[in-house]
Amino acid sequence: MNYKLELRTPDSQPKLIFHAITFDSFKVNIVERYCGVKPLLCDVLFRVRTLDDQIIKRRDGHVKIRIKDEELETYQRLLKVFKSYDYKNRLISRRDAEQDFVHFFLRMVIMNYELN
Repeated sequence: MNYKLELRTPDSQPKLIFHAITFDSFKVNIVERYCGVKPLLCDVLFRVRTLDDQIIKRRDGHVKIRIKDEELETYQRLLKVFKSYDYKNRLISRRDAEQDFVHFFLRMVIMNYELN
């Protein structure tokens, strides 16, 4: 499956950061919320949309998914790779780092959404 990863889209603010993953038939919008004087990640939400921006509802009828607990720790670990010295200087495979991030969200989408 082809995808396009957009980290930290241009309309991001310091305490609210947007990411997007666009697949062949749908896209995932990710919102990170930071809180405190020394900004700490306090909340991560994502939702799935069609390519023409129609929101896809989850199996239970809700729209957004809040990433929490173990999944939040995994998300932070995956996000930390993008800020690392090794990633910025191409000492590790960028493609592998991006695929790990995308696979994490693809797993979450498959678990919570019924895509036709």
